Amino acid sequence: MPTQQPPRTLPAGAVGCLVNQPLTGTFDLYQRVKAHGKGSSSNRNSGRLGCNVVGRKGRRRRFSAWTVNVIESVDRYVSSEQGAVTLEGAGDELEDAVMGPTGRPYREFPEPTPLSSHGPARVIAMVNQKGGVGKTTSTINLAAALAEFGRKVLVVDFDPQGALSAGLGTNPHELDLTVYNVLMDRKVDIRDAIQHTGTENIDLLPANIDLSAAEVQLVNEVAREQVLDRALKKVEDEYDVVLIDCQPSLGLLTVNALTAAHGVIIPLICEFFALRAVALLVETIDKVQDRLNPRLQVDGVLATMYDARTLHSREVITRLVEAFGDKVFETVIKRSIKFADATVAAEPITSYAGNHIGADAYRRLAKELISRGGAP
Repeated sequence: MPTQQPPRTLPAGAVGCLVNQPLTGTFDLYQRVKAHGKGSSSNRNSGRLGCNVVGRKGRRRRFSAWTVNVIESVDRYVSSEQGAVTLEGAGDELEDAVMGPTGRPYREFPEPTPLSSHGPARVIAMVNQKGGVGKTTSTINLAAALAEFGRKVLVVDFDPQGALSAGLGTNPHELDLTVYNVLMDRKVDIRDAIQHTGTENIDLLPANIDLSAAEVQLVNEVAREQVLDRALKKVEDEYDVVLIDCQPSLGLLTVNALTAAHGVIIPLICEFFALRAVALLVETIDKVQDRLNPRLQVDGVLATMYDARTLHSREVITRLVEAFGDKVFETVIKRSIKFADATVAAEPITSYAGNHIGADAYRRLAKELISRGGAP
């Protein structure tokens, strides 16, 4: 029987992505789209792009053209000879499997092994040129989760807005020494600018509005892209992890952070406009890796502000996995007002609401990062 080609309206590579998924992912995707998409035999309009369909419990749902095309493509694949062989007997195997938001089986990561000593630190930059994607929130809470597992963490506020500093209980406008002084004055020792926080095992290199002047002043400096790297090397043996909270731009400060880093975590809100910014960010990372920092790698893409109730969030997650594959963290941060409440209290969510699902998510992220080798 000749293999049918996918419809032209399906995004390039989408069918190949579905077919090449592991057995568990393919079967689960098929089960989920069938459960929500086609509806009963009486619903003859379900194949019409963007139509309303009757799903489970009689609820009417409206699906995008892309979603309907995916449903039809998976349907053709499952009914084909290859699909029948692939999925034969998979139902029994996966009947009790719990699937995560990324379409992969949910799994527990091992408890991190306690460290006998600290250092040298692995430097991780939290980067996305789009604002409001959860960079600062993820920096604070990932640092707190790593600290709970005995890792000594230095968080670097590299945004002139000073949100990270404020989120850890420091008033950035009252500081005499900040990361700006460390960058611009060689006589300033980075240790003099580092502050202890109210959270055990977390230290802070703060920032305020003065940092905005550094981008202009560094233009005439020799090796201007490596200024932060030189400063951090003085304390790298005192910490296990250094997390750099970058500003929402791809300017000289962000290039400094990428040059100093071993890895990059890309926080990405589950919305379409956030997806559009990723291509330029990846291009910038590739240029820094090629010209300034060959050791730089993408540790992972972190989906944030995820709302499982919306089709849009689920579609964004699907696109992320198509584009980045296993680079997408299995841990997904769900939208919750508790994160804002914790920010007002100037605490990580792990201490403000330690039993909350958001705190558990960042603990799981810390475990996943360590298990991937992204942190000691």
